[in-house]
Amino acid sequence: MKTHLNKKYWESRYMESQTGWDIGYAAPALMQYADQLPSKNLRILIPGAGYGHEAESLLNAGFTNITVIDLSGSALQRLQQRIPATDRLKIIEGDFFEYSGSYDRILEQTFFCALDPKLRPHYVRHSYHLLTSGGKLAGLFFDFPLTEQGPPFGGSKREYTNLFSEYFRIKTLERCYNSIKPRAGKELFAIFEKI
Repeated sequence: MKTHLNKKYWESRYMESQTGWDIGYAAPALMQYADQLPSKNLRILIPGAGYGHEAESLLNAGFTNITVIDLSGSALQRLQQRIPATDRLKIIEGDFFEYSGSYDRILEQTFFCALDPKLRPHYVRHSYHLLTSGGKLAGLFFDFPLTEQGPPFGGSKREYTNLFSEYFRIKTLERCYNSIKPRAGKELFAIFEKI
């Protein structure tokens, strides 16, 4: 396991502004998905939220129950500086794998690809346990060969199908048509529904 991908590693990346994954705004694919959600009151979890651009956009769109979690306290402080205190947003500095709660949606954006690939089965199981019956995990997954180089670590449609299908019904897993330009053709958009 890549033990260097720990709290100290991620904190130093943020402190040194080595945040190439941060696009400076919410991912268009996630916001388009959020626009189609049936209720603004769904309980939404964003793991590895970093600066929390998706959370900020969801708040601005009227969502009422958002939780973000990240190992990096400094990244979360930046989020808190941008957003006035509100009971619609819960900010947790901590480890996703040690966190418990109950959510209708988990939004995935550059968290899965930053994990040691050996943790992927654990991510799937833990997401399953965090979701309510019929809850969904939705978001972006990289579509390029998985190598030892990373983060980010790649993967494929086949790998994700095999990985998630034990716990989730694959509702959508297709080429993302509204990726940001540098990631065009390298992302899959997924909606996995808890079985």
